[in-house]
Parts: sequence; C-alpha cells; structure tokens
Amino acid sequence: MLIVLKYGGNAMTAGAEDPVLDEITALANGGTSVVLVHGGGPQIDAALRLQGIPEERVEGLRVTSAAARDVVEAVLCGSVNKDLVRGLLARGAKAFGLSGQDGALLTARYMRIGGRDLGFVGEPVSVDVALLRGILALGVLPVIAPLGLEPRAGVALNLNADTAAGAIAAALQADAYVVLTNVAGVRRDLADPGSLIPRLTVGEAQGFLADGTFSAGMRPKMRAAIEAVSGGARRAVIGEAVRDGISAALAGTGTELVAS
Repeated sequence: MLIVLKYGGNAMTAGAEDPVLDEITALANGGTSVVLVHGGGPQIDAALRLQGIPEERVEGLRVTSAAARDVVEAVLCGSVNKDLVRGLLARGAKAFGLSGQDGALLTARYMRIGGRDLGFVGEPVSVDVALLRGILALGVLPVIAPLGLEPRAGVALNLNADTAAGAIAAALQADAYVVLTNVAGVRRDLADPGSLIPRLTVGEAQGFLADGTFSAGMRPKMRAAIEAVSGGARRAVIGEAVRDGISAALAGTGTELVAS
C-alpha cells in the first residue's frame, strides 16, 4: 500500500512526543510505503514576525516576497523538515529529508490568482515519479518540504503544502492521499463541529468551492484533494492529527473524497 501523507504545520503541536510520528513509523516499518509532505505555516509566521516581514494571504495562499521566500525556505528545509526526520529516526524509521527542489523532484511555475501576482509562489508542473519510487524501493521514507524549482530561472518557489502533496499523490497514483490537520475532517461551518461532512464526491467538492462554502485555508486543501483523486489517487481522506489518526481517517473517521 502506498500512502501520501500531508501533515499540516497547525497540527504539529506535540514535539518529541508526537503520536503521528509513532503511527507513521509503525506503518512504514510494517511494509506500507509512506511519502510524508509537511507544512509549517505557524512556524513560518513566527519567523516572519521576528524579522518584521508583513504577512498577507490570498485564498489561503501566502503572498511571498523574495525576503519571505528565503524565510520560508530556511524554516521548512532547515528546521521543520529536520525536526520531523530526527523524530522519525529516533523511532526507528529510515527517514530521509529533502525539499521539492532537490533532484528537481518538484518543478513549478509562478502562480497567480485572479490576475493577482503572489510573488515567489508556485504551482507544481511535474513530479519526478522515478526518483520517488527509487527512494521508496530502498525502504526509505521521504520527508518532503514543499518548495519547488522554477527551472528556467533556477529559483525556489514556495508551494502550498496541500498543493504539493496532492500533486505527488496524483503522480504516484497513491492508494490513499491522507491529510492530517487540527480538526477532525471538513466542516460546512468551520466553527461548528457538528457540520462535519463524512463523504464528498469530486463534483460536490467543486460545488462547495464555487459557492464559497469552503473558504480560507480549506480551499487549497480541497483543491489538492480533488487533484489527487482526479489525477489517479484511489481516495483522499482528511482527518485529525491525533494518536492513530491515519488509521482512523482511512477507516472513515473524518471526510473522504472520492471520484464519484
């Protein structure tokens, strides 16, 4: 079984005692191929505030100046990625940290929304599937920081972690694309836990994006899940980053997105 897992920065609160890393290690050491793509939004926000760099988002995506991009790269590649790798290694997983730039794993182009220039923000163009499958064939667990390489200019672009993970899940035709976040699935009303949606088709999800039901950070999450399923992943599930949260999401706790 091949799982592409997106672990959101808002959900990383347990530090060295992180139960999500326990479950990832158990899955990987039990024969499941796992590709981990991580976020780091709160950590980046804190670093930007320290440097006095203003923050702005458009439809849940961070507008990224050259200075902000350098901070994003330092935090994701030099801090968050390595914290996760060390945590997995300590648990016995053969983890290997890299970013989407390394080996041109993820190539990207500049992204605009509604004609708005987002700076050094990218969207994936291609995924080097052979490279990832080669890493997995060695029994290694890739831990990927979501930056991409714009090949013409040779610059790093900031990729939304959901967008990067969805593209990877589609390219690998994963058995499951699993998103772990700080809430137990997708809600019609973010403030109302009782509005959890247990199952969505791609068409229904597209309708909720169009009518504004999904807003802010949920928009890139749902777009990525749609891309994953539409591109070849068998299913996408969104669940909570708790102990055994991956297994719970796969078993139906949370929100599942299917083709039809």
